[in-house]
Amino acid sequence: MRASPETTTLTRAAGDPHTVTESLVIGGTRFIGRHLVEELRAHDHHVTICNRGTHDNPFADADDVDHVETDRTERRDLQAAKLAVEPDYVFDMVAYQPEEVETATEVFADVDGYVYVSSGASYAGEEIPKREGVTELRDCTPEQATDESGATYGNRKAEGDRVVARAAEEGVAACAVRPCIVYGPHDYTERLDYWIERVLTQDRVVVPGDGDNVWHRAYVESVASALRIVAESGRPGEAYNVGDRRLVTIREMVELIAEVAGTDVEVVGAGDRELSAAGLSTEEFVLYREYPHVLATAKLAALGWESTPLREAMARSVTAHRESDRDGSDHDPGRERRETVLDVLDTV
Repeated sequence: MRASPETTTLTRAAGDPHTVTESLVIGGTRFIGRHLVEELRAHDHHVTICNRGTHDNPFADADDVDHVETDRTERRDLQAAKLAVEPDYVFDMVAYQPEEVETATEVFADVDGYVYVSSGASYAGEEIPKREGVTELRDCTPEQATDESGATYGNRKAEGDRVVARAAEEGVAACAVRPCIVYGPHDYTERLDYWIERVLTQDRVVVPGDGDNVWHRAYVESVASALRIVAESGRPGEAYNVGDRRLVTIREMVELIAEVAGTDVEVVGAGDRELSAAGLSTEEFVLYREYPHVLATAKLAALGWESTPLREAMARSVTAHRESDRDGSDHDPGRERRETVLDVLDTV
């Protein structure tokens, strides 16, 4: 590990063809950032994780990954991290307010690539698919810009996108990446884990509605590769959607989980009428969305990006679930209520 940012300097030989690519990941220890670090290491980047150190560092023993303790909301901390690392690329995983993006694009104005992790939630318009530069983004009032609630998450992410675009107009090599729902190993949200656990432990799985609803998802390793590719090849000021190139309905997702898990399961659709008998509604099922949410990904693919094959992505997710203690129980509407729904359906 290097010393503190205030005292550490890093020198590179000018013109040295063997100069190491230095990447600074703001965040980097939990989910998407963790996979990004692995992606960068696999492509010969030397990585420095920049965060407060409040979560365990899975790379503490890695020789090619350093850590600087930084509060990203403090400009002085970001400036110190920049001096310590002298990064070629900066990946901003944890910018949740527009002001944080503005500060970062100022501090890292001269790097080769700054990538802001935005979200598909930035889009306001309900279109299929949602396209970069075409589909309307959410507005963001001054009050929303400083809010910290989930209700304004999309508004704040959209305003961060606009900050990136303005920074690029000033010559900053800044891009935005908009993932949809991300899943895969180390997913602390446990959204997919709920469905995997149901498949592994139940013979019959209740899905909301007819099971044909679509909410675009993105495998985490595909998101990590997208971030690297955009940093290296993206056009400043542009935003790039990222999501699995093949989409599945929620019913198909459950069936795919069963297939890769080597088990059989009956998928049972239940509408609001049947669900109401147990005091439930379709909206109470995680990964359900009434209107389809689909992101166009051709713009990212044009940079040479490819998504992980869906079956392979799900197999890795199921394996990771089995090796973890995650069960998605926080998303469970309740076993008794699910069984009540099945009883109702059996009498129809």
